[in-house]
Amino acid sequence: MTALEFSCSIGKMAKSLKPFAVRLTKDVEDANDLLQETLLKAYINREKFAEGTNLKAWLFTIMKNTFITNYQRIVKRNTFIDNTNNLHYINSTNATTYNLAYSSFAIEDINRALQLLDEVYRTPFIMYFSGFKYHEIAEKLQIPIGTVKNRIHIARKELKDHLKVYAY
Repeated sequence: MTALEFSCSIGKMAKSLKPFAVRLTKDVEDANDLLQETLLKAYINREKFAEGTNLKAWLFTIMKNTFITNYQRIVKRNTFIDNTNNLHYINSTNATTYNLAYSSFAIEDINRALQLLDEVYRTPFIMYFSGFKYHEIAEKLQIPIGTVKNRIHIARKELKDHLKVYAY
């Protein structure tokens, strides 16, 4: 395919790429920039396109990867790194105060809610919360792994109902 034919082909695809660009960027101007950058990259790398394959899919992939790269670049640029020499103040606990009354009430409520759970749900949940993997719990309790997952799910659901007061 000649450069002119390729240029014509990607030009025809631009209309179908635009809605995808708008969906990614959520801004018409940014979408236009992304579309332009995508078409430019496609034209520059036209020798990498294998004739007979799906040009539209190739262009969508270029657009998605371009968007992700640009997004990562923006996030990296906006990341603040503190390189001061006074790092000991950051990790200092001397200036930190804790409200132990609130946390003790919460722990009491959590323990009470755990005790309200049926034993068949409480045991797998506590084991999972303690760091056991699903397959380890299934082995110890000699029940199928699907049953373990189901019981943990039900325990979470019941705890969520019992501890609604702590929901945001």
